[in-house]
Amino acid sequence: MPYYIYRVTERPIRQLQKLEQYEAYSEASARAKQLRKDEAWGVNGLIKMIHAETEMGAEDLLNQVRDPVPDGDD
Repeated sequence: MPYYIYRVTERPIRQLQKLEQYEAYSEASARAKQLRKDEAWGVNGLIKMIHAETEMGAEDLLNQVRDPVPDGDD
């Protein structure tokens, strides 16, 4: 399964822009880190890397609302 790199913007509406695609994790991870380093943090959106079978699957995963992480006060 390939690794996809996306730019995710929230304003005015949530938009996903596919930037690149890699077969190897190490290449995708290094490239995502480089893109994050090159941009002013959050100005043009967030750089996200996702592992999925297809581009449509990657976009579906990126659009899913995730539960907040528990704070440990159970």
